Amino acid sequence: MSAGLADAELLVEAPPMAKEEKEYTIDELAALSGVPSRTIRFYQSAGALQKPQIRGRVAFYSDLHLERLKLVADLQDRGLRMKAIGELLGQVDRGELDLGEWLGFEQQLGASWANESPKLLTEAELDELIGGRRPGVLARLVRLDLIDRQGEAFLVKSPGLLQVVMRLEVAGIELEVAADGIAILKKHAARAASDLADFYYKRARDGFGRAASTEELGQAFAALRPLSQEALRILFGQEMDGAMRELIESGKAAALPRKRGSKR
Repeated sequence: MSAGLADAELLVEAPPMAKEEKEYTIDELAALSGVPSRTIRFYQSAGALQKPQIRGRVAFYSDLHLERLKLVADLQDRGLRMKAIGELLGQVDRGELDLGEWLGFEQQLGASWANESPKLLTEAELDELIGGRRPGVLARLVRLDLIDRQGEAFLVKSPGLLQVVMRLEVAGIELEVAADGIAILKKHAARAASDLADFYYKRARDGFGRAASTEELGQAFAALRPLSQEALRILFGQEMDGAMRELIESGKAAALPRKRGSKR
């Protein structure tokens, strides 16, 4: 079990406030937590923070509120928006959801499909990645938005795609042509990914028809990552087979060979 998951379970299972437990005004809670009082009020309105005890005209908070603020910060670090945090913790407070199980499922759901991330490389490391330097190649890669110069280093947004572009260049395809081709793939992949994510979400709400627990649902999503990508590879290959046959059968392919030096 990860440290973040264990911490979350401790927070969920914390005992109710004892009579001798410390109490804080909102200003004291803000000082202890480092969260401004106006933000604490906002968390309350969003349902992310339990209501305080009111005595007279003064609101009193406890160590449970202090721990909840730490949990809210952890969930924000995970990328959750405040509305989602409020709804999530509201379910936890009502006993409708086990936060520990949900965090494990969220970790499974958020696992990378691409298995890569941007990298900040030195010039020498970038040269090694692209297989050596040609005159003007770095400026062209910057212009194509494949890399971004940051001082003496370079941010490579997708090392895998950059290597694809460079391998296509070695095969005789200009960088600009290769990058434009990838842009076409990206546009259609974005639409397909959005549609598929919406479809999976709707079907996941009934457990894909078979998954009965949060753990089983996590296992189902774990299987979806590699198998959906394999299906995409097969389907795209089949569609490209058809598109290339059409080029040949329509006669368009006959116009492709050109003598060296001829004008386009």
